[in-house]
Amino acid sequence: MQGFGGGIIGPQYCAPYNVDLAIVRKVLTLADSFSVTDINGQSPFTLKGSLLTLQDHRVLLDAAGTPVVTLRRKLMTAHDRWHVFRGDSSDMKDLIFSLKRSSLFQLKTELDVFLAHNTEEKVCDFKVKGSWFERSCVIYAGESLNIVAQMQKKDTAQSIMFGKDNFMVTVYPNVDYAFIVALIVILDKINKRQKK
Repeated sequence: MQGFGGGIIGPQYCAPYNVDLAIVRKVLTLADSFSVTDINGQSPFTLKGSLLTLQDHRVLLDAAGTPVVTLRRKLMTAHDRWHVFRGDSSDMKDLIFSLKRSSLFQLKTELDVFLAHNTEEKVCDFKVKGSWFERSCVIYAGESLNIVAQMQKKDTAQSIMFGKDNFMVTVYPNVDYAFIVALIVILDKINKRQKK
């Protein structure tokens, strides 16, 4: 995507072509269980989560096990605000972006994403819209109609039998796919909390 200087998280996560990712989430587990694979069967990311802690946070790891970003839910927030930091940091100087629900009451998911330099948060840098329960969402550049990624549910007999959610994510050319995966992990956490 033009204007973001080689990626939001890093230039190594941008490609000049569409990147298709398959994401599988085990439904019937206590801990987070996400697996991400590309069309070649490679796993560019894994997710390490906190199970029984006061702070709700996850760490997205690259294929070598190196922390890419830390996803941390802000406590005591009405809009489900999350902060995403570089590596395994939680220091505000390492903030990459934050996001929150666009409004308190929603029939369909709508999230506003603000890059770290957008401190006034008058206009979002990205917007996530869709229905998590249908596993269908679109990620837009700001308030525009420019799509940067899309997610669709992919049911198989095996996924239903073994309690797994499968979905495909298409990340458009020159868009940071680590950023998109981080958004999807947070989207999942927000929707899990709404069901409680």
